[in-house]
Amino acid sequence: MNKILVVAVHPDDETLGCGGTLLKHIEAGDEVHWLIVTAMKKGKSFSAGDVSRRKKEIARVSGLYGFHAVHELGIETTKVDSLPMADLVSGISAVIGKVAPAVLYLPFMADPHSDHRAVFQTAYSCVKKFRYPCVRRVLMMETPSETEFAPAVQHASFTPNYFVDISGYLKKKLEIMRIFKTELGVHPFPRSERHIEALAVVRGAAADCEYAEAFMLLKEVA
Repeated sequence: MNKILVVAVHPDDETLGCGGTLLKHIEAGDEVHWLIVTAMKKGKSFSAGDVSRRKKEIARVSGLYGFHAVHELGIETTKVDSLPMADLVSGISAVIGKVAPAVLYLPFMADPHSDHRAVFQTAYSCVKKFRYPCVRRVLMMETPSETEFAPAVQHASFTPNYFVDISGYLKKKLEIMRIFKTELGVHPFPRSERHIEALAVVRGAAADCEYAEAFMLLKEVA
């Protein structure tokens, strides 16, 4: 049994980026933890109803996956990159220290969303071996509606080198994604069921299976 931690900047990132992989971990008996960095706050952008709906979505999603625990930092969405780095480091480090994961899933370092980049930089700084030697594998995930819009330059291109066969898990991944109904749209909106399935087909073709999720492996200690 391995301990797994997926770092989701926003609820739904975990499902978009590695939902099938997480389901596979759980079926294998791994202990999977969900870290949600941001939260809706009642105010100009979100109503009390929005906040209540999101809490219910998180509870339903956690139940469908069977996560061992959900950890929430509660940082206001779109405000992550305005926080002092020390505050973000302490929040993420506390969760890594508590969970002691062997495998860590992070957002892609060049995602256009500034919150994604800030969280990647912070979380990756926490995986130095003298800080958390428990972390044996670190992967960046591909998040539709973010990763494909990174600048078309070499240093910002998502170049997968690690694939997970999710052929038996795509149906449930889509079922879970439907819970975030305000986040889904219709094709050609990038967060559409058609796009999610099409990307799984493309990654599956590269991995010689029906459906796959793709990652960039940053660290592996065998």
